[in-house]
Amino acid sequence: MSDKTSRAPRCAALIGPYLSGKTTLLESLLHSAGIVHRKGSVRDGTALGDTFAEARKRQMSTEVNIAQGVFLGDAWTFIDCPGSIELVQAGRDALRVADIAVVVTEADPEKALMLAPYLHMLDEMDLPHILFFNKIDNNYNGIKAMFEAVQDISVRPPVLREIPIRQGDAVAGYVDLVSERAFKWRDGAPSDLISMPTIVAAREESAREEMLETLADFDDALLTELLEDVTPSPAEIYDNLARDLARDVVVPVFFGSGEHDHGVKRLLKALRHETPEPDVRARRLNVSEAANATPLVQVFKTVHSGQGGKVSMARVWRGEILDGASLGGDRISGVWSVMGAKMLKKDGPAVVGDVVGLGRLEGARTGDILTSSGGMAQTDALSPLEPVYALALRPANPGDDVKLTAALGLLCAEDAALRVVAEASTGELLLQGQGDVHLAIALDTLGDRFGLKIEATRPRVPYKETVRKSVTRHARHRKQSGGHGEFGDITVEIAPLPRGGGFAFDERISGGRVPKKYIPAVENGVIEALRKGPLGFPVVDLSVVLVDGQHHEVDSSDMAFRKAAGLALREGLNACDPVLLEPICRVVIAAPSRYSSNVQRVVSARRGQILSFNARESWSGWDEIEAYIPQANLDDLIVDVRSQTVGVGTLRQKFDHHQELVGRLADEACQEQGRA
Repeated sequence: MSDKTSRAPRCAALIGPYLSGKTTLLESLLHSAGIVHRKGSVRDGTALGDTFAEARKRQMSTEVNIAQGVFLGDAWTFIDCPGSIELVQAGRDALRVADIAVVVTEADPEKALMLAPYLHMLDEMDLPHILFFNKIDNNYNGIKAMFEAVQDISVRPPVLREIPIRQGDAVAGYVDLVSERAFKWRDGAPSDLISMPTIVAAREESAREEMLETLADFDDALLTELLEDVTPSPAEIYDNLARDLARDVVVPVFFGSGEHDHGVKRLLKALRHETPEPDVRARRLNVSEAANATPLVQVFKTVHSGQGGKVSMARVWRGEILDGASLGGDRISGVWSVMGAKMLKKDGPAVVGDVVGLGRLEGARTGDILTSSGGMAQTDALSPLEPVYALALRPANPGDDVKLTAALGLLCAEDAALRVVAEASTGELLLQGQGDVHLAIALDTLGDRFGLKIEATRPRVPYKETVRKSVTRHARHRKQSGGHGEFGDITVEIAPLPRGGGFAFDERISGGRVPKKYIPAVENGVIEALRKGPLGFPVVDLSVVLVDGQHHEVDSSDMAFRKAAGLALREGLNACDPVLLEPICRVVIAAPSRYSSNVQRVVSARRGQILSFNARESWSGWDEIEAYIPQANLDDLIVDVRSQTVGVGTLRQKFDHHQELVGRLADEACQEQGRA
């Protein structure tokens, strides 16, 4: 292996499923690299990620944790991403600026499916990545089975870089398949170089041959050597591995234990020698030539603190960044290096490859690529995740409405997966996100950081109502109280329209019985009356035609005819056989094929109608189930889907049409509306 020194700081992101041990691995990486002298513990609450209040409360990472330091002369930034599938947006944002991702997982083939969303996300982002099988100490038999399981779900071929040395039922060390050297692990200390165990030699030869054959698929010179029985040198193999990783055509696989520091130094050395330079990532993001501007940075996280104000976590792609310089139209107030929750002012400029906190860039948003010219070179095209869960919010103190709106704006700026919607049909303020845990964290933040006490409830369903038969209704509004009175007299025909027809108004007045100037007032009175029908909901899918009426030269007015129209509609709708309409959504649920039957049962239990069942495009071993499901049954659907699919099932939904609802469910909806 050549002694390679990076010309610029590099960035590695740790991602993977919840409980795979990413935070523990980060502590081991920092300790093994000599960046920290005392290794933190997740169990004891002293790990880097435990410095955040929400993480301590839930004993899980709730936001990305950034750590920086130097290993063998190379500057590094490590970003530990939350493992919960509900918090994956933070990881997506951080991966934008990473040179490489380390996908951390347990060596349990039953959990291999949990990697699929992460691997597909990395493929979508065109980001080189390696796999690290963690917690391997007492799981010798899991390595081979897990490797085979990964072969089934990874688009890019995995390349096993080492094989385990067994001692009893435990893994005691490894054999590097490139150098063909054997090492025995020691807790908290460097591994010992040992002689190749005889029992391992045959397995090592077979595994090495398989590794070389995979690499030869991407290198004609190496293929020729193998065909001619020429043994490639370790340096040549290392060069192939580094080149193929930079091209993102293979996925190297390592194993070890973050808790015991096993295999971690080996992982560090592989990262040091094989992680691409920052300019490779910049080219993939199409920012290397953006606007031909210097400096150029990309924001991947936004933080609002009470005292420090807004801080934009960003990576430098070009030029140097100094405190007080102009960037994105704002003046920088502070350039910081980051270590967990701590930020220290940099002594010198931030250079290409650095990850830094930039103060007071008020116009910058997560994903923005900023230049010194006052504008943005571009915005990253990776769209935020669509919401799948919602809560209706209102402040416990009515005087906090404005404060709540401002606080929600800050939260959404920090987390692109959060969305605030003012639902006009129900009058509710909805907070939408990726699941119950995601929104629970947001609510806790509103309380802890902004001092807001929030009442959160299940959103009301935006029911409508319509009519099923036609009527003609006459109404007269007359009022005399001295001076000018009020007089309006109309006759209207009310009739149903086809589903989705909305509302139509027309008039067939002859002889000037209702002057033209009053007809708009009649229409306005009708529209006002349709806002709440006999069942208590907005009325849709009907037509109203003004067919006759009378007026008074002195007492008639817009107000009088508007009131007459309202009276006609209120009386007429009761006679039109009103019926409740419930919103039906088109839902597409994606899940591994082995759990498709579970998903179908979930759909049926929620009054769903399955429309199609197909293989998911570009996802081997996955299905997509499309169905109509009433919106009333969607509020916690994502929770149910995930519980039936080892946490990896997902869905997307959109309103499709309204459908008549009668019987007990309709009665319950009307009663609930009456209590609202």
